[in-house]
Amino acid sequence: MAVNRDTPLRFIKGVGEATGNKLAKLGLITAGDLIEFFPRRYEYRDELYLLADAPLGDPCATVLTVCSAPSLRYGNKNISYVKVNACDQSGTATLTFFNQPWMEKSLVYGRKFRVWGKVERYGYSFQISSPEIEPYSEDLPKVLPIYPLTKGVNQQLIRRLVKAVEACIEEEHNPIPPEIIQAQGLMERNAAVRALHFPQNRESVEKAKRSLAFEELILFQLALRRVRGSVNRGLATAMSYKDTGIGKFFTALPFSLTNAQERVVKEVFADLCRETPMCRMVQGDVGCGKTVIAAAAMAFAVKNGLQCAMMAPTEILANQHFITLGKLFEGFGIELALLTGSTSAKEKRRIKSGLSEGSIQAVVGTNAIIQKDVEYKNLGLVITDEQHRFGVLQRAALADKSTIRQPHSLVMSATPIPRSLSLILYGDMDISIIDSLPPGRQVIETRCVGEEKRQAVYDFINKQIAKGRQAYIICPLVEDGEGTADDKKSVESYKALFAKALPNVSALCLHGRMKGKEKDEVMSAFERGEASVLISTTVVEVGVNVPNATVMLIENAECFGLSQLHQLRGRVGRGDHKSFCIMLTDKASARLEVLCETTDGFKIAEADLAARGPGDFFGARQSGDARFAHASSADIPLIETTRNLAASLEKHPSPVLEEAVRRYLGGLGSENIFN
Repeated sequence: MAVNRDTPLRFIKGVGEATGNKLAKLGLITAGDLIEFFPRRYEYRDELYLLADAPLGDPCATVLTVCSAPSLRYGNKNISYVKVNACDQSGTATLTFFNQPWMEKSLVYGRKFRVWGKVERYGYSFQISSPEIEPYSEDLPKVLPIYPLTKGVNQQLIRRLVKAVEACIEEEHNPIPPEIIQAQGLMERNAAVRALHFPQNRESVEKAKRSLAFEELILFQLALRRVRGSVNRGLATAMSYKDTGIGKFFTALPFSLTNAQERVVKEVFADLCRETPMCRMVQGDVGCGKTVIAAAAMAFAVKNGLQCAMMAPTEILANQHFITLGKLFEGFGIELALLTGSTSAKEKRRIKSGLSEGSIQAVVGTNAIIQKDVEYKNLGLVITDEQHRFGVLQRAALADKSTIRQPHSLVMSATPIPRSLSLILYGDMDISIIDSLPPGRQVIETRCVGEEKRQAVYDFINKQIAKGRQAYIICPLVEDGEGTADDKKSVESYKALFAKALPNVSALCLHGRMKGKEKDEVMSAFERGEASVLISTTVVEVGVNVPNATVMLIENAECFGLSQLHQLRGRVGRGDHKSFCIMLTDKASARLEVLCETTDGFKIAEADLAARGPGDFFGARQSGDARFAHASSADIPLIETTRNLAASLEKHPSPVLEEAVRRYLGGLGSENIFN
């Protein structure tokens, strides 16, 4: 049977329905899926070591000759193991194969094998447990691709199937024009795909990776430009704001702006007074005072007879903004509404009616404010808070709500975005940075400690509570059994553990599975001081402001990203009292020590990005950890090159490139982008 990209894998010889179902768990349905299913790493078996020279504890290749008769034995629970001695000119190693009784017949005395495994020293000899072996010949592959697997699917099956659909690789077309491929020293797409599935040496693998990374970044940049270009197509200008006495807003504030805030306000207001649509991101560390910037911009919009909308990623944060903005807008006659999934049906109808007829001038909410049945009369400003939680399509959907000119757009981030990631996501945005904290913000003392310090940590929390303070305790899980390890702490079980350790301390629990109203009640009770401790998941990561809280204890700190830990740390130090962040972990590392050494959000973000990679920027989910398949967000030169080329390619796209961009965006609600 001739195989093409659309051929279902279950029709390939030796697969069938059962194996096809297992492959489907890996997202492998067709031959085309398999072609795009690249190895996650490679084993380089081209360098052969003598036993005496092998890097102990690291996988490596050796050539050994069987020098004893193999023995098959059975241990506890009927586990079988085959042992045999094999040697080279530098020594002898004992090879052990578990639950492979057939190996006894394969390990013939005097036969030479290439052995792949971790060499360990055992007295005067060596041992290798669970090695992979192949009868030695000069023709053995020097580089082996290692694919992601699932239960019932092994490397041999994937490699065999890739070989079966090998002819499809020749059907791969270059989306990038040949002159660019030549100028950049890239491989043709089919050659690059072949090199990754059938690797010959390190050099060809690295060149293929770079070629596909280049292609991926080109498609990403073009897709991003298409999404942004689709927003309010034809609405080339925005409403330019006029000075309408907005200065009264600042004189009414109960505090003075910092120099950094004043500078950013001027930058934002200068944009709002132009007909060119503002596209600005305000970055600033936790607690730097971004909300007042947003409030000023919203008040300016309303003074100019326009509506404004602010979108937050969680109901807790949306509610917090609603309360804060309500206080800042007092006395200015601004009709402000809160629209979230938890808003009652009756209130939703009132808000939607008010937005469509213009009586509600400002709205704060979650992605409920971008639903199809939410219409605005004259939307002139859209603000997205914690923008990294939203995909590009979600941000575009909010801006697309304008029925007049294109609205001005302001995005805010309490997570400083590293330069490399900003180039990818926000290359067309102006960026304002609030680089100082308001007076009174505390420097938070941060420590990373092991399990042996647990009682000392509890004693410290107890002393803080005795002084009238409060504490957060963050757990990675909602309930036991969610994680892959038994030692992960959960909110559900932690309260009993904490009650036993500090029986006289009152505690509340908070997590994302609770209903919105219930979460708000718990948070409000903690803010009022009705409990000394809040045991929570990361739902308190942003937007929670309890000045009396001075201790942030993070359990299983190794489970969280650095930027997330930095965000959690920012929940304390918001009052007049000395504050502390304690990361409890038995897996302390240099990665976590970064938090102890600096409070610079940009340094932390760079370290976090290097460790975890970028998130899901196009998806409809509010968060995610999807990563580039080939590209690295740390490769700034490649990012800059592809950004510049994408701008020129957009003007003269080929049909193949157009189709490649469609496939890149496909299935994410982006069909309107090409219409």
